[in-house]
Amino acid sequence: MALSLSAAVLLGIIVFVLLKGGYVRAGSMLACTLFGFTLAATGLAPIINSGLASLAGLISSL
Repeated sequence: MALSLSAAVLLGIIVFVLLKGGYVRAGSMLACTLFGFTLAATGLAPIINSGLASLAGLISSL
């Protein structure tokens, strides 16, 4: 059975677990989230997206 999750959902779950576990504080999470939104508006966004797509393709082929 194949399970399909978007990267946003998977990363959201990881951030939630880290926040609840006390590994990441709310201020750090907010700073990282804002950095991600800012990074998405730059010219690096297509490169990051293609890298994530390649990684997902690699993982799915295993």
